[in-house]
Amino acid sequence: MRKIVTLTGVLGALALSAGIATAGDTASDLEYLGPEAAGERVLPFSDAVRVGDILYVSGKLGNIPGTMDLAPGGIGPETRQTMETIKASVERHGFSMDKPIKCTVFLADIAEWAAMNEVYVEFFPGRKPARSAVGVSGLALSARVEIECMFAR
Repeated sequence: MRKIVTLTGVLGALALSAGIATAGDTASDLEYLGPEAAGERVLPFSDAVRVGDILYVSGKLGNIPGTMDLAPGGIGPETRQTMETIKASVERHGFSMDKPIKCTVFLADIAEWAAMNEVYVEFFPGRKPARSAVGVSGLALSARVEIECMFAR
């Protein structure tokens, strides 16, 4: 007999196992959040998904808001723009950067890890999220970095 596991159930179980969710995994605790700023591109994924008191932010690139142009100057400026975009998304959806849970960093060149990290840590001066960083063979827009994160309310 096969057990069917829903996305809501999986995300709710992850949140509950982290000990920070206050709600169960009912459909009313699941909200798909899109771009809210005028002129933002509608892409084939949600800006973020809220499950109870957890916000799952989609991977962000270092593109200049409202454009598909990457912040010029390489990994440092791209990382800064990526983190500013994450911060804007987190705050737009009623959360804050002071309760990070987990981030995953995708790097076009793992040799740029130290340079990315110099900028990344500025956005988490207090609590540090759990984090993974991986080198990948390519990112959208030929970006140097993509970062996705989860936050608690």
